[in-house]
Parts: sequence; C-alpha cells; structure tokens
Amino acid sequence: MTNKKAFEQACKIIAGGVNSPVRAFSNVESEPRFIDHGKGAYIVDIEGNSYIDYVQSWGPLLFGHCDKDIQKACQNALKKGSSFGAPTLLETELANLVLSDFPHLDKIRFVNSGTEATMSAIRLARGFTKKDKILKFEGCYHGHSDSLLVSAGSGAATFNTPSSLGVLNEIAKFTLVAKYNDIQSVKELFAQHQDIACVIIEPIAGNMGLVPAKQEFLEDLVQICKANETLLIFDEVMSGYRASYLGSYGINHIKADIVTFGKVIGGGLPAAAFAARTEIMDILSPLGGVYQAGTLSGNPLAMAAGIASISKAKKKKDLYEKLAKLSKRLTQGMKKIALERGIPLQTCYVGSMFGYFFTEKTVENYQDALKSDLKLFSKFHQKMLKNGIYLAPSQFETGFICSKMNNKIIDTTLEAIKESFKQL
Repeated sequence: MTNKKAFEQACKIIAGGVNSPVRAFSNVESEPRFIDHGKGAYIVDIEGNSYIDYVQSWGPLLFGHCDKDIQKACQNALKKGSSFGAPTLLETELANLVLSDFPHLDKIRFVNSGTEATMSAIRLARGFTKKDKILKFEGCYHGHSDSLLVSAGSGAATFNTPSSLGVLNEIAKFTLVAKYNDIQSVKELFAQHQDIACVIIEPIAGNMGLVPAKQEFLEDLVQICKANETLLIFDEVMSGYRASYLGSYGINHIKADIVTFGKVIGGGLPAAAFAARTEIMDILSPLGGVYQAGTLSGNPLAMAAGIASISKAKKKKDLYEKLAKLSKRLTQGMKKIALERGIPLQTCYVGSMFGYFFTEKTVENYQDALKSDLKLFSKFHQKMLKNGIYLAPSQFETGFICSKMNNKIIDTTLEAIKESFKQL
C-alpha cells in the first residue's frame, strides 16, 4: 500500500486522517508517511522508504528507535501485567530517579501526557495561591487544555489558529499573554493584574521552533514572581532530559516552583509528570483539596520504559556532550550551506535539540518566528523527504538528535541539505 492510499483510508474513519494535527503534512503540501518500523536513527515507511529521523517521536526517543534496554524493560514489565489501577514499585523508583537530581523538587505525580501535566500544574498553582489568572507567553504551547490554547505555537501556529473553537471567552479571559524574552511585557501585565496565580513558560521554547529564553529574562521573571507571590512553572515536557540531563535547570540553574516533565521520562511510552516542593504538592488530593486523577497514570510499562531511559542517560557521562557536538555540526553546516546559496536562514541548538528558520533576522520570540518564509520551508521539507531525511513538517517545531546518530549520519544529512537547497 502507498502512503497516499493509506492516508485516504485513514481520512475516512479518523478525524483529519491523523491523531495529532501536525502529522497531516498539510502545511508542507504533502501526505504523511505511514511508518512501518524504526531502528536507531532511522525509520522506514510502508512503501519501504528509509529516512534519517530527526523527529524521534517528537523528542522522547533520546536513544533512538527500538533501544534494546528500553525494549527489555518493557517486555519484563508486560510479563507481569500491563495495568493494575493500583500502585507499583516502579512508580516510586522512577520518582526517586527524577527527584534525586533536582534539589528544589520534593514530590512528583505522574500523568499520561504533557497536556495533563501542565493543566494539573496550573490547577495546583491556582489552588495554592488562591488566585485566578495565569500568564503565558505568545508562541509557547503547553498542551491543548482550554486555558492554554491562547496564542499557542506548534501545531496551532502551523494552522494559523493561535486559539481554538470550543474554548470559551469566559475561560480565555483568565489567560494573560506576554511576549517571550521581553520582561517589560511581563511587568506591564503584573501592573494591571494583581491576581496572577502562576507564570508558565518553556524556558527553552520548542513549539515556535527552537527559541531559548535569555538568562537575564528568566532571572527577572523569578524576581517578579517572588515579589507578587506568584508561582513560576517551567514547562520542561520537551527540554527535560533533552537540553541537558537536567533540562534547562542544568543550563540556567533557575529553581522554578513547579516543573513539568514528559517525553523522555516515558522512554517512548505515554508518561509525563509535574513536581514541586512539599508544601505545594501536599495540597493535591488525597491530602488536599486540589483534585487530579488518571486511570493509567503511573502505568507500569511507561514507568519501566522511563526508568530504563533516564537511568541510561544518567550513566552515560559523555552522552549530552556528544549530542550537542552533533547538533552543532548539523546547524553550523546547514547555516554554511545556506550562506553559500544565498538563502536566508537562522539556526540554533541546545543540547540534542535544534531548530532553523528561513528568515534573515535572529529569532527571539514568536513574532520573529512568524516572519519565516513558510513556502520556502515547505519546498525544503519536500526535497529533504525525497533525499531520505525525515524532518518535522512544520517550521514551528524542534528537531532532535538521538544517541544512535554519528558524524557520518550528520554529514549524509548535510549532503542532502546541499542537494535540497540547489533544488529550491
């Protein structure tokens, strides 16, 4: 069966033909590739085409596809049962593993997705502060819960719908939106509103493309939150265990009040979490009045995969240095080729995360990102697919390097970029 035929069949019975909008490839004027299997740095579609994969399941696969250690952990867990609706020791083991390296986080709760983690973190912040409003940043995507689908990035940016039908104005009015990397916009909102429960931010934004927050900006944000008794939430669903072993904390050393995790902590299975100091976490049910629950939260297969993934990352001392070198090699090489071809391009990398924008100006916020040439990106994406490189089908997504990649794979990718740029 061809990818085109598979998509036609899917569209008849699955809304939009996909179960997450950006997978539809509509913004790159193509049809999605239906994947048959993956191994290491590669994926193979149902037509037998092989691609170097820079999506890596949108980040979770730090060790690539079909990692033997993660597979073994899942297999061993499955032999005992796939779900119990009751506690297992695996949950406590993964909790200890995560919390042991973050001195500002005392307790954690596992959920199934990043959306659940951020949604729960905000409810927790509101319950703790007894305040109503939240402040987020333009272009930052924190999942698809109602209060957060306001000026969102990622898939919402791809489809030019920064908010969504079905989100009530009565809910959206409690969400304030500031400009990323612009502390003055934050100060102005705090001057106008005294009831801000929390500020939620991707300290390393990955959903408007890769855009790191500036150190001074984050430090000022901490001071503003403290002065106004507002909780600071770092959304590290993407950057956690990706930007560094300790996510943004390993880079900026800023202790947010609440941190959300996802992707890598599930090792490719559905798992996410939110964590904070004891006094905040203890207002969660069953100890406190903030309710949050989930039938499959702490699922033993996901916990086993997460333990294997994070344990492996912790043991490999040179892992993140190696991944960063590969990211640097890729982005610098890409930039060099673009300059030679006279193509306006900005590139960026943080650890195993990388991004690029078809624009002349350095991207520091969402408005900068929106100035990218989306038609050029679409053409580039199509050419790269034909040249065997699988990239995220959106200018507003981040790319990922996995541990199974090496200099040879990066050089092969750069050759594909050179050929693709010639064809633009």
